[in-house]
Amino acid sequence: MKKALALDVGGTKIYNTIINEEGEILAEVEKHPTPKTFDEIKSLFENIIKKYEKDVDVIAFSTCGSVNNEHTGIVGSTGNIAKGYPSMNFGALSSKKVFVENDANCAAWAEHILGASKGFADSVMITLGTGVGGGIIVDNKLMKGKNGAAGEMHFKMRMDKHRKCTCGAYDCFEIYASGKGLKITAEEISGNPDITTYDVIGGMQNGDKLMTKIFNRWQEDIMLGLVGLANIFDPSVIVLSGSLAEFVDTDYLTREVNSQIVTTPTVVKKAEAGNYSGMIGAALLALEAV
Repeated sequence: MKKALALDVGGTKIYNTIINEEGEILAEVEKHPTPKTFDEIKSLFENIIKKYEKDVDVIAFSTCGSVNNEHTGIVGSTGNIAKGYPSMNFGALSSKKVFVENDANCAAWAEHILGASKGFADSVMITLGTGVGGGIIVDNKLMKGKNGAAGEMHFKMRMDKHRKCTCGAYDCFEIYASGKGLKITAEEISGNPDITTYDVIGGMQNGDKLMTKIFNRWQEDIMLGLVGLANIFDPSVIVLSGSLAEFVDTDYLTREVNSQIVTTPTVVKKAEAGNYSGMIGAALLALEAV
């Protein structure tokens, strides 16, 4: 059975392990802090690959940033990672084939093959973390767009320039549905600039009325974004992943989304592929390509 060396590259952490064609993790998952400079990131990649490439058939990267349709490099913004990272020549890192894909797309594919959207030809996956990522499956194929940048969650939620998003525009879905969005909502409702997302989640779980009000407003913003996505893509299932997804009420979201959409009914589910879904999806895609 073929195997991939999978790496998951984020702004704060880089993971690596070995994964087979069935999505099984075969080795210890190693964790590294993301280096601060381009040269240090490249050196870390080279050291990991040198250690393991003889044992695998392909090198699979799940990375922040939009990835081209050739799966060779980054074509879009990468957020909080070293300047110059998008210029990385991934193919030169190994004598083996190197396959690169966006991290949210990889996670969506893992859910499609062995997780919450398994068995459905059409699905949307949303990652709720510090920011918001997205991956879209249409007719059992990953939707990439003309240059590989499809699935970015920067569509408008309102038009009055209320919140500036990390992308530079105003009032994108991300700046409402993300962890950062939850904090801004909390600040606006409570009037406390020092309030944290931990305060909101903990308070909501303990029945605090103000924290529950804040959480419900944030969850409603997520719901409104899902209505738009469901109307555009008509998915059988919408999967929510990421650190904040565990706290949302999927029954509420399913009920409210279906009460507002003009397309056929969908269901909102929590991700099932696990914490390493990015690496699993990258490995599955890469092994399919070799």
